[in-house]
Order: sequence, then C-alpha cells, then structure tokens
Amino acid sequence: MMQILGLDVAGNPAQWLSAEQAITEAARDKIAWQWGERTFVFRGGWDRRGERSIIELRPIIALAGRRPNVWMRESFPLSNAFLFRRDRNTCAYCGGRFAFRDLSRDHVIPRVQGGKDIWSNVVTACRACNQKKGGRKPEEARMPLLFVPYAPCLWEHFLLSSREILADQMDFLVARLPAHSRARLNS
Repeated sequence: MMQILGLDVAGNPAQWLSAEQAITEAARDKIAWQWGERTFVFRGGWDRRGERSIIELRPIIALAGRRPNVWMRESFPLSNAFLFRRDRNTCAYCGGRFAFRDLSRDHVIPRVQGGKDIWSNVVTACRACNQKKGGRKPEEARMPLLFVPYAPCLWEHFLLSSREILADQMDFLVARLPAHSRARLNS
C-alpha cells in the first residue's frame, strides 16, 4: 500500500497519508507544495463537459494550513516493533541479528532496580542474552552494551513507523537525522 508523506508547511513530518487521504487533500486544494521525482497520476470520474478529473501527486506533500510545530513531540510511544527497528534487530549485548520473534526488550537499568520503561533505558536483546543478564545492570552481569539507547527524533520516528518508504521519502527523512541515529545506517 503506497503512502504519501504529509508535512506541515514548514517541512516537518505531520503524518503518513494513504493515497485516498492525499487525493482528498488535493481535491480540497489543501496542498501547499509537493516534492519528489516520481509523479503518481490518479484518474477520477467524468464531469458534465466530458472531461475526466486527474490528480497528480508526488511522494511528499506539504499540507496547507498545518502550522509548524503542531506535530512536534518530545517523545514517541515505546513499542517493541519500534524498538527493534531502531536497533536494527540487533542484540545490544552479543551483536547478533535476529528475527522479531527471537528478540525482547531489555531494560539497561532493570525495572527491579528502579529503571524506567523509556526509550533511553531500553535496548533490543536476544532472548538468551536478556535471560543471562536477568535483573542486573550490564556491568553487574559483565555484559557491556555494544550501543547506547536513545529516544528517536521526529524524523526517525517517521522512518520507523512505515515499512513501505519510497526512495524520495527515505532521502528526505534520512537527510534530517541526527548523526547518532542508527536509522541512518539503514539507508
């Protein structure tokens, strides 16, 4: 299913739009500008004069009337799917790459020791390493972290939230990632 990256007028990601949602915004004349090399042509019905409606969309559209910073958030919901994508399905302890079903969320400072369930305290771990570490900190378990946990920024969140990203959308989002982002390595 194709998705269009919807931005606010300042160029910040606002939401992923289905083709139908993007066509609706175009029909309502709510697109401020578009970007991307590909053009998608959507053909609609015929009017009274016998002319067919045509809407052309690019992979990235700025939605008119969406104010900058309205969609900016300090943090994003933590889920295993986003966490595993952030860490590229890589165990933070052994460095192995695993299938989703073989991964788990590990709390660097364990919850039993007061650790919080937040982005900056969780890493992806294979089930064997997570079980071996148990309720201990990495240094207590003599299992040093191979990478540091961090909270994804707005740009990375949009990369992590869609599986079907087009090349233009990927280039647009990756160009805005901070240097520490592991999503930068995926491109």
